[in-house]
Amino acid sequence: MADGRIDKDAGGSPRRRLFVFNGGFLTQRRLRRILSLDGWDTRLGLPSPDDWVGVWGNSPTAGRGKAAARKRGAPVLYVEDAFIRSRRTGRAGDAPIGLVLDRSGPHFDPSQPSDLEQLLDNHPLDDAALLARAKAASDRIRALHLTKYNDFDPELEGPEPGYVLVIDQTRDDAAVLASGGTKALFREMLVFAQEEHPGAKVLIKTHPETQAGHRPGYFGDNDISGRVSLYDRPVSPWRLLEGARAVYTVSSQMGFEAIFAGHKPRVFGQPFYAGWGLTVDERPVPRRMRRLTRAQLFLAAMILYPKWYDHCRDRLCTLEDAIEALAATLRAHRQDSAGHVAIGMRLWKRPVLQKYFGSAKRLIFENDPERALERARAKGRSLLVWAGKEPEGLGDKAKAADVPLLRVEDGFLRSRGLGAELVPPMSLVLDDLGIYYDPTRPSRLETLISASPDLPEGEKRRAERLIRKLTKARLTKYNLGPDDALPSQAPGRRILVPGQVEDDASILKGCCDVASNLALLKRTRAANPDAFIFYKPHPDVEAGLRPGAISVETAMEYANHVITRGAAHSAIDAVDEVWTMTSLIGFEALLRGKKVKCLGAPFYAGWGLTKDLCETPQRRRARPTLAELAHATLIGYPRYFDPVSGRPSPPETAAERLAAGEVLRPGRANRALSKLQGVFASFAHLWR
Repeated sequence: MADGRIDKDAGGSPRRRLFVFNGGFLTQRRLRRILSLDGWDTRLGLPSPDDWVGVWGNSPTAGRGKAAARKRGAPVLYVEDAFIRSRRTGRAGDAPIGLVLDRSGPHFDPSQPSDLEQLLDNHPLDDAALLARAKAASDRIRALHLTKYNDFDPELEGPEPGYVLVIDQTRDDAAVLASGGTKALFREMLVFAQEEHPGAKVLIKTHPETQAGHRPGYFGDNDISGRVSLYDRPVSPWRLLEGARAVYTVSSQMGFEAIFAGHKPRVFGQPFYAGWGLTVDERPVPRRMRRLTRAQLFLAAMILYPKWYDHCRDRLCTLEDAIEALAATLRAHRQDSAGHVAIGMRLWKRPVLQKYFGSAKRLIFENDPERALERARAKGRSLLVWAGKEPEGLGDKAKAADVPLLRVEDGFLRSRGLGAELVPPMSLVLDDLGIYYDPTRPSRLETLISASPDLPEGEKRRAERLIRKLTKARLTKYNLGPDDALPSQAPGRRILVPGQVEDDASILKGCCDVASNLALLKRTRAANPDAFIFYKPHPDVEAGLRPGAISVETAMEYANHVITRGAAHSAIDAVDEVWTMTSLIGFEALLRGKKVKCLGAPFYAGWGLTKDLCETPQRRRARPTLAELAHATLIGYPRYFDPVSGRPSPPETAAERLAAGEVLRPGRANRALSKLQGVFASFAHLWR
């Protein structure tokens, strides 16, 4: 097979010339970008024998390209969407997160072995690490309810279990025609489903493009009978597969997914996943004799075969990175699709909140809680309120009006700079139950931590990798200050006491008998008379923006060293343990393997990972590992916004941006306002 003419771009990377005869290759930027990243120079014109011709599967325009390739003696590259594509269909304008580039033929056409079929037939598929990745990724896809098109509500319940699932497809789709699919074959499949399962209900699953009105399917109202019905509710395909007793398909990708939902689907066509011992084949492909495991099938089709694209970092990536980037996009859309009414948000916060929560429907901002509640109820929206500014009784009123109430707060990987200096956050949390710093009531974070011991192993490993990434890059919440030259030969045990903002809600809600920085210092020294104690003031307090200041002279009565303007990670690295009320530094110290004693009840206390000197909620009964706690706190709870791509992102992307200094910056007006805040710090209630 020819390698094709190879040019080089400005950076010296090899590039193959790819001539196309379908305008979509040039007008669809994502398609062109993925091809470019994979080394293809897409262009119009006539190829030479050393060039390539690109065609889209077996589309109507593919014939022109293949004819030109034959005439010019050039090889053909068959391009198709990967098996996870986007939220909506391509017709709705959504760009793909991956492509398959096949030099032998379309993967869905059994008339000749595609590159995918050759992988399935000839590749050893026996690498233990790759198979472990395949198992973890397939579990993750199922847990996230990801499929090719994802414009559905994963929380919707499916029908009563026990039905037979018959999967419809779009009429005359290339994958159907290549498998010999006809209207008669679909009718035959429906008859088999009824005869092989007498008395069972039969659900015909409508294709998403048929649901959207773009293309007709093979089944319609004439196929409905006493126990046969059409099913077009926007329910996750994985929920439908979970409730099915049997699955029937011609060549749908849902048949592939059915294998990973535990089925052995009945297949009437000849799709790529048939013939390997994982399906019951009505028309087997004779040359497919190998027997594969589910993990081997997934490894070839989802990891080795496609080209996956990370739309935040604009690069080709692993399947796992593509999954998490798409998952972040879907999470944001699903939480925001009905729209929000935001209450009492300060002017400087509004543009940031609009970016985070207003992509589906622009936020409506209101200052009056009663009017905001009425507008949310009338428009079917939820209420957004900054957690520390929630009006008394709003939760009860929202519940009575059947309006969801979501509390907003900064996340735990926030920025390079202070919120009090109006530096925009890279992460925010939404909490429908309470808020993480308030132990007097349950929060969504608490729920996630309680459930974290049941996480799949792949997710626990992901949290471990994220911990390593954060600690290696020395990342904390604000990422401020230089690496202080702290006393390295301090005698005895070294203890860090982090100061806090004394009117912070976490202090007001989560402390016992110690609720001030001076009281914390005194208590720490009394319990550790021989220890070397570092005291680190909170950066907002150091900047004069919030209350809680202790003079250096007073602090030195109880501490051995006061860290001024130093980085949190340097302070944590310099000590053996941390004594804190509710500071996030306690959590960051846990991530770095330090002992932590809590004199308050922060979100990370009460789970068996800290020494608790204050009563913690009895409902915190789970005993998560550090990785499980970190998963709930850094992965499951916050939402992240990528400042470079302007898109929702996974935490790994946020960590890379923070490490590289690619962060959101305050605008000029915000910078001026932050300076005024320093002058009028005693009037902080006006902007907080």
